[in-house]
Amino acid sequence: MKALVFHGPGESAWESVADPGIQEATDAVVRVDTVTICGTDLHILKGDVPEVAPGTVLGHEAVGEIVEVGGDVRTVRPGDRVLVSCITACGRCRFCREGAYGQCRADGGWILGHLINGTQAEYVRVPHADLSTHLLPGAVDSKDAVLLADIFPTAYEVGVLNGRVRPGDTVVVVGAGPVGLAAIATAGFFSPEKIIAVDLAPARLDAAKRLGADAVATAGEEAEQLVSDLTDGLGADVVIEAVGVPESFETCTRMVRPGGHVANVGVHGKPATLHLENLWIKNVTITTGLVDTHSTPTLLRMMAAGRLPAASLVTHTFPLDRMEEAYDVFARAADTGALKVVLGEPQHDVLTVRTP
Repeated sequence: MKALVFHGPGESAWESVADPGIQEATDAVVRVDTVTICGTDLHILKGDVPEVAPGTVLGHEAVGEIVEVGGDVRTVRPGDRVLVSCITACGRCRFCREGAYGQCRADGGWILGHLINGTQAEYVRVPHADLSTHLLPGAVDSKDAVLLADIFPTAYEVGVLNGRVRPGDTVVVVGAGPVGLAAIATAGFFSPEKIIAVDLAPARLDAAKRLGADAVATAGEEAEQLVSDLTDGLGADVVIEAVGVPESFETCTRMVRPGGHVANVGVHGKPATLHLENLWIKNVTITTGLVDTHSTPTLLRMMAAGRLPAASLVTHTFPLDRMEEAYDVFARAADTGALKVVLGEPQHDVLTVRTP
């Protein structure tokens, strides 16, 4: 099969690799129909995630069809269309029993495209398929469903739920990339008074407005002043960090009110300074986390009901064999306007008969 293979920082290629097969009785093999690229994949290519070994197939988000299952798989079977979760859950360890699947201590957690071969390929082996795939209703389009593999549950769980957004809150989302935009959309579930989006790219700030932001600001002093003005100098109740650089994290800690909450979602490759000389007296809560995907079934139901604005996040589509071009477009989002790029073969509902 063909797959996007990581060869070290700054190096990857769409090339031929061995087809995956069943290795454990709880495995499934999925033919990938739709896949996307995550900001974490860009961090891997930059060398920010050193655990990823050269030779690993990248990617941790996909929609596809089950083609083979191990003998212990009970909830899916060949022919089923499924969402492949970014998190693999054994279902037996202490953390899985608590619903903290991202911290699975057996052979799960974030392993696809990280510790084992991932989804940016024509086929992928999915361990613990019963808990790590989700059957998709026919009404849900694949290019929308693939956004439930990672960005929506990540934004909702690590940003909105960890940040404890409540009715009447002022919520600031720093970073209006795909995860930040998903945080804006899902923060709206809790009826905050104001949602403020902060980013450097005008196109992303425009997207933030469409998804529910009440105000937007360019990152820097302008954003901090806007938050101060809109809260009478108090600061935001919840600030969600969705970038993953030291400057954005430190900005978040300056925007939060006493007794407020900073929810870090971004993947950080460098240390950030924690200014405890200013924060120790403010009763501020700071949370970090890897998504658990316990919310995926709920978000899937909301998508099927038309309550989750996923389609507006997809700005570019490509066939699978243009993976390298898609990476280039996604990596240059400031120039290309890319939010979420989706790859897959076009779906045909009507048979076209060709004549000579």
